[in-house]
Amino acid sequence: MTQTAHGVEFSQQLSANPKSAEERAAILANPGFGDYFTDHTAVVDYKVDAEGNGGWHNARIEPYGPIMLDPSAAVLHYGQEIFEGLKAYRHADGSVWTFRPEANAARLNKSARRLALPELPEEYFLGAIRELVQADKDWVPSGDGEALYLRPFMIATEAFLGVRAAREVSFRVIASPAGNYFGGELKPVSIWISREYARAGRGGTGSAKCGGNYAASLIAQQEAEANGCKQVLFLDHFNDDAVEELGGMNVFFVFKDGSLATPALSGTILEGVTRSSVIQVAKDMGRKVSERKITLDEWRDGVASGEITEVFACGTAAVITPIGVLKDATEFIGSEDAKAGETTMAIREQLLGIQTGKVEDRHGWLTRLV
Repeated sequence: MTQTAHGVEFSQQLSANPKSAEERAAILANPGFGDYFTDHTAVVDYKVDAEGNGGWHNARIEPYGPIMLDPSAAVLHYGQEIFEGLKAYRHADGSVWTFRPEANAARLNKSARRLALPELPEEYFLGAIRELVQADKDWVPSGDGEALYLRPFMIATEAFLGVRAAREVSFRVIASPAGNYFGGELKPVSIWISREYARAGRGGTGSAKCGGNYAASLIAQQEAEANGCKQVLFLDHFNDDAVEELGGMNVFFVFKDGSLATPALSGTILEGVTRSSVIQVAKDMGRKVSERKITLDEWRDGVASGEITEVFACGTAAVITPIGVLKDATEFIGSEDAKAGETTMAIREQLLGIQTGKVEDRHGWLTRLV
């Protein structure tokens, strides 16, 4: 069967062994995050022909399962891959919507340019998401704070060990029902300061969403967890210990005058879709938002003086999470008894309200999938 989405035809080979309604219900009762996957995946192939012309083709929905790769596939040797993350939300009337998918499509192509991968036309990106969610619509949870997490990714599949951009590539989307990222009641989290490791360097891949950035952050994340922290903070040690971002989230500061600030995009910080949405939502509330250099000294002194009243992190997975304590072996900034701040929670409620259809979408951010 072939269906057309956003002007692109997707063939469909539906799973012969999908999860039963009972199995699916048991999973949705406690989905966790990234632990379970839906019955299907969306796939689009890319290949450069003998004349050197590349093109996307064979858009399809197929059963979820292992990917067949040659042992010499470029992604396995040179890490030529990128990915995205976004969510599908079930609204009160049963319809399913996603949030700012065009921004994710644009960022995927920005990452593709940096990793020497082919750019994917937006219609393929949006079509793949729509077709996959329509095939697996029963997997979209409806609980408070729950959503269907969508993971689009692109990998170099060409069997070739020469060091050059791959000429065969696969774009795929998988989906996973997701509960609250940090689990349970929303409470301020503790963050570990990485003194030894950097997330990215000048001229590197920090502004791209690629696996290598996350692989490089894992040792610091392990250090954080060993010290009782949920996340790790990376600094620019060659720029007055300027705040960069967490292992997978951007950081915001709330000041006593009601204004907000977040580290300016410097080429080493990922331009988060949630980050840009928080900036707009805060401005809609009449708050001033600045994007600028913020140092560890300013964080420390601001909390001590009361100039900084709240700090929170944001990202697709966790949406908005208040930060209570920032620490390492010698530093302890904040309080373990901190409560989620009023501004943090107001912005979070507004953003989640837009995503779930409870608050008016003034900016046209929502796209209906089902």
